[in-house]
Amino acid sequence: MSRLALKIGVPKFSVIVLGAVLTLICPAAAQQGGPFSSLAGQWAGGGSITLGGGARERIRCRAEYEVGEAGATASISLRCASDSYSFDLQGSVRYRNGEVKGQWSERTRGMAGHLSGSAKGGQVDVRVEGQTFAALLSVATRGDKQSISIRTAGGENQMSEASLTLNRRG
Repeated sequence: MSRLALKIGVPKFSVIVLGAVLTLICPAAAQQGGPFSSLAGQWAGGGSITLGGGARERIRCRAEYEVGEAGATASISLRCASDSYSFDLQGSVRYRNGEVKGQWSERTRGMAGHLSGSAKGGQVDVRVEGQTFAALLSVATRGDKQSISIRTAGGENQMSEASLTLNRRG
């Protein structure tokens, strides 16, 4: 290899290696946009729910996220069904200065309210509240896998807990 090729090739190689190292060491620095950027698209999967009476069932789910404002806003649709229980959660969220705030509704039971919490890296944790309902919702996204945890006070015919794993579709 000539000295000219070596002089030209080494800096380019160094920049590529530096970029790769920064991506591995500082994923937040490499991430483009806000905390909802990694949610965009359609997801599907399942998990389990525990009903207020203690019965545990398998559940299948589909989610869709429309992300805007460079990942600082998202519209959410999460539909799940088991043999005896289903829910259809819709919402919109906004991230600003480390805080997540938004609105939600659950169509099958006619409930609605607000949510608030935080987002850091691929993790979003919020408290969901309505007039007669409260829950803790956690969404962790790592690449094409997403884990969703929902915990409520439950009730005899209500879900008290859900643990879901979704995969990006398409």
